[in-house]
Amino acid sequence: MRIIAVKTLKDAWIKHASAKQSLLSWYEEVEQTQWKNPQELKAQFRNASVINKKRVVFNIHGNDFRLVVDIEYRLGIVFIVWFGTHDTYDKIDVKEINYVKTN
Repeated sequence: MRIIAVKTLKDAWIKHASAKQSLLSWYEEVEQTQWKNPQELKAQFRNASVINKKRVVFNIHGNDFRLVVDIEYRLGIVFIVWFGTHDTYDKIDVKEINYVKTN
């Protein structure tokens, strides 16, 4: 899969150093795969939560953090939407959260 908005991951592991290795592992694993549908994703990441046909939430670093992505299966693209602590995740609407571009 091609991963878009990698800067969001880099910013995340700078802010949350304990998540760095888990994020790098997630990145490397996802980059080496090519899911055609949510079922293939769930076969690889059983703890991932499929929210709708595009939105997926991954548990990162023993579920201390959450990573929200949008996936275009047909194009093979994973777009990083949001990363944060589990506590912060509980305060957002995962269906409505959008990527916010920062400079």
